[in-house]
Amino acid sequence: MEPTVYHIPALLNESIEGLAIKPDGNYVDATFGGGGHSRAILSRLGPKGRLVGMDQDMDARRNSLDDDRFTFAHGNFAYLKNFLRYYGINGVDGILADLGVSFHHFDDVERGFTFRADAPLDMRMNRAAPFSAKDLLDTYSEERLADVLYLYGELRQSRRIAAAIMKARPLSTTGELVEAVRPLLKPAQEKKELSMVFQALRIEVNGELTALRKLLSQSLEVLNPGGRLAIITYHSLEDRMVKNFMRTGNVEGKQEKDFYGRVNTPWRVITGKVIVPSAEEVSLNPRSRSAKLRVAEFIGPQADSNNQ
Repeated sequence: MEPTVYHIPALLNESIEGLAIKPDGNYVDATFGGGGHSRAILSRLGPKGRLVGMDQDMDARRNSLDDDRFTFAHGNFAYLKNFLRYYGINGVDGILADLGVSFHHFDDVERGFTFRADAPLDMRMNRAAPFSAKDLLDTYSEERLADVLYLYGELRQSRRIAAAIMKARPLSTTGELVEAVRPLLKPAQEKKELSMVFQALRIEVNGELTALRKLLSQSLEVLNPGGRLAIITYHSLEDRMVKNFMRTGNVEGKQEKDFYGRVNTPWRVITGKVIVPSAEEVSLNPRSRSAKLRVAEFIGPQADSNNQ
């Protein structure tokens, strides 16, 4: 049997180029996973460079890199600032985050991230976390569950799906969840809509959008002037937050303008147009097809910008 691949990083070359790596700089790979992005960053660092690879899943530690310039940090990137302080790093020159779910999470069916196999309803990125998908489905009210499905899965019939889940619970496995919602799905769209259901639950279980909001906010505090922020997203909710943040300095996209009507923003947007995988990359790695890369350079607070 061939060994399974932990993860194939999306937009690898484009994201590394976007970071504009300084050989003696300090960098953060906020989603270490299989270490693909980290290896590429290290290949461009000199002997004085430093890289912190963060991941909340302890399974990622097995991929830790044997390099004096590298530090593996087990934790959620929502606490980036605290981790950097702990490791004595006062400022960084680049932060990279690949927000996608790793191959490992989908392929380890016992983690419950996929509807393609029957497994416990888990979906926790951090297996030490106390709250699983089963806990969510067993305890949320019908209204709250419908909101999760609508907001995070963008499912139009979220209320009907929530009602079906409430009728079927308690649920223990992914297979039971699939059987509960399948009668409401269009046969031609079943796989897509099941993916949307599982995405919504995964986002809620792991507090993914809250963590992203915290990462973005903290980037303003830990990046050195001229430092780069490179974020790879996989669905519209994440991408909208990142796009707004890089243009205005806040995830809501609220613009503050100076006397001359120019938008005050701490960022210079590097990717005027979002970067997506080439046809060749998608053919080699179909899971990269929805990846979107945005890069911005930190220029400091209350800076004027014309990159709107």
